[in-house]
Amino acid sequence: MDARRHVRLMADYNRWMNRRITAAAAGLAPQALAEERGAPHGSILGTLNHQAVCDSIWLRRFEAPGHWARLEAAATWLPEPSSARDTLAADLPSYCVLRERLDDLLVAWCGELIFNDLDRVLSYRSVSGETRRRQVGPLLSHLFNQQTHLRGQATTLMTQAGVDPGCVHLTALPGFDPFSAVPDDAADEAAAPSA
Repeated sequence: MDARRHVRLMADYNRWMNRRITAAAAGLAPQALAEERGAPHGSILGTLNHQAVCDSIWLRRFEAPGHWARLEAAATWLPEPSSARDTLAADLPSYCVLRERLDDLLVAWCGELIFNDLDRVLSYRSVSGETRRRQVGPLLSHLFNQQTHLRGQATTLMTQAGVDPGCVHLTALPGFDPFSAVPDDAADEAAAPSA
């Protein structure tokens, strides 16, 4: 599987899992979602908020000048957290609206990426203020890995609260088929000169 297909698959999986998490979280009372649980981000809602904060920070970094129009257009609504501890949604319904917008943006943007985009070098400032330069492909891998890590924290807290978030396996993603060519790949192969 090439890197472009990988980021598209991860974006689809990310959206699917986030929908499953928010649907499961809806089975808890608002006070249970906000209850301090001794986790790194406090509560279930705090953990979900932190995931949205991280996604917003990264999407704003990817939207740096000279990059992609879809991300630039989202700047009108995309949160601009001032710290990793910001609260972007005070309750689950507002979180669900934000989560869906973030996931739709990420899926659409990843769907538009071409191979050269993944090799682009992005200059950005870390949360601690350090200037860094990294390729977009590995940074996207980091974003998806971080989301999986935070969903793992959220699902643990939810399980402890008595809610089963269900299967979290990538292979359970509806339509998961790593062996079929995606339409863009098939078109690329057809246009390629024969050897």
